[in-house]
Amino acid sequence: MRNLIIRAASGFLFVVLLVGCIVSHPYAYALLFAVITGLTTWEFCSIVNKNARLQVNRFISTASAVYFFCAMLTYNVGMMGSDVFIPYLISIMYLLISELYFDRKENISNWAFALMSQLYVALPFSLLNTLSFIAVPDNSGFGVPQIIYNYWYPLSLFIFLWSSDTGAYCFGSLLGKHRLFPRISPKKSWEGSIGGAVVALAASQIIATYIPFTPGLSEQLSRLAWCGLALCTVVFGTWGDLVESLLKRRLGIKDSGNIIPGHGGMLDRFDSSLMAIPMAVVYLYTIMRILQN
Repeated sequence: MRNLIIRAASGFLFVVLLVGCIVSHPYAYALLFAVITGLTTWEFCSIVNKNARLQVNRFISTASAVYFFCAMLTYNVGMMGSDVFIPYLISIMYLLISELYFDRKENISNWAFALMSQLYVALPFSLLNTLSFIAVPDNSGFGVPQIIYNYWYPLSLFIFLWSSDTGAYCFGSLLGKHRLFPRISPKKSWEGSIGGAVVALAASQIIATYIPFTPGLSEQLSRLAWCGLALCTVVFGTWGDLVESLLKRRLGIKDSGNIIPGHGGMLDRFDSSLMAIPMAVVYLYTIMRILQN
């Protein structure tokens, strides 16, 4: 009972902190996710380095990830041009070149996991800025788009993931018989995954009732667009969960960390979003343009 109370309390505080920072102010959002990017990258490198043969440079990998997030932020809000990414490219080259000066048997594996920390963790969190800051037409007559902070896109993504997880747990517990991916995650079922998708779709229609998806779309298209975003989030969020499960299984660990009491580590909390965020960006910047045309 005590563990259940701790798990519920820490989960509630986590959600309140995340939602509060996203909706309160773009500075709060930026600070929170810069910290989350750093903690998650550090955690990823730490669990990799538990393997005695691997020695990924945690400090440079984490610093590079946080810088990449900040660079994407300043680029998306129009504060900096593309030259802001030059220091990040230098840090990636350092991660590659530095291995030349160490006589290690697993140099290639160190390269692979160091770059994976950027591709798997830093890139998705950095792409969250592309969802959060969008360009809208300028009505002043100068023709220069204005950048606005639209917290509904990132917030809706997490709402879909949370509602999907809740639905999957409830439907899976009651009806789950057919295993979704027994080789990697024996507890997941098709019934739970479908139930989670249904709950996420219901959440998308609640959001669509009060929040327009994008200017210029009819109400019907807007509802369909929210449905599409919810489905993309659920499907790729499930794959993100499975990717982390496979990673932990191969590394021989149960939880990625213990930073959140009762919930494991940062990777455990954001595993689904690491696949869902890039797909949401692809969806918004491709499918939505098709709908608008």
